[in-house]
Amino acid sequence: MMLDVTITSSEFDLFRRMIEQECGIEIGDDKTYLIESRLSKLLIENDCERYETLYHKAKLNPVLLNKIIDTITTNETLWFRDSSPYLALEEKIFPEWIQKLRSGARSDIRIWSAACSTGQEPYSISIMAHETARKGKGSELVKGSLRILASDISTTALALAKNARYDPLSISRGMPEELKRNYFEESGRVFCLKDDIKKMIDFQQVNLFKSFSHLGQFDLIMLRNVAIYFSKEFKIDLFKRLAQSLKPDGYLFLGASESLFGYSEDFERLQHGSAQFYKVKPGVGRSTL
Repeated sequence: MMLDVTITSSEFDLFRRMIEQECGIEIGDDKTYLIESRLSKLLIENDCERYETLYHKAKLNPVLLNKIIDTITTNETLWFRDSSPYLALEEKIFPEWIQKLRSGARSDIRIWSAACSTGQEPYSISIMAHETARKGKGSELVKGSLRILASDISTTALALAKNARYDPLSISRGMPEELKRNYFEESGRVFCLKDDIKKMIDFQQVNLFKSFSHLGQFDLIMLRNVAIYFSKEFKIDLFKRLAQSLKPDGYLFLGASESLFGYSEDFERLQHGSAQFYKVKPGVGRSTL
């Protein structure tokens, strides 16, 4: 099937409403090209001559709808993104957790990488925990006490994350050479993450637009460079639910350019070096998420 179809303004409106209703992502007026380019392959695969036809098929077909959401929501990522949050983990948060584990105040630590994409963020955290142990600063984190839940709405991204095989371009984006040598094995032109790093992580598809109360509570949630795509109303609701999903002394990390200002008063802002992050205020309890 030959295809030379331009999406109309009414078709664009159909898809952006669908996407916001399904996952909370707000598509701006200037993103017509994004819908058109990312969905063109699905147009061909489903034998549709117009984008409106694809829309109506998706309304009746949950599998196709999931493919559309998956295609639109695939986001860029890299290793140790922005670096400062990882320094805060290494210098402030990891030592706190190690002390609690040693004293018996805590028997386990749970981290949620809430938009893990192809795995670089949760694997970066796992590598840091192993580096902490290797340097003799505390082996407790790598002896089963620390678990990382890595989630994403994209099933394609999750499949790639679970596989943990990265091409030279992917591995070069933020991965220091020493850590690459220590934690990856080269197989042809692919770098395979070692099992010790992978086994700390559990993967699960999660749509943040829906309830995630079943996931339990966490010591740390990373939701970095994601909320910028959501509407104000959804951000207010999401941050409220995130506060309820954190343990009383739990931390929340957002992207470097993101802020809770105007969206939530459930957190106090903290700083370590150049890293800014948040802690749940005392008295913010868990309720129905």
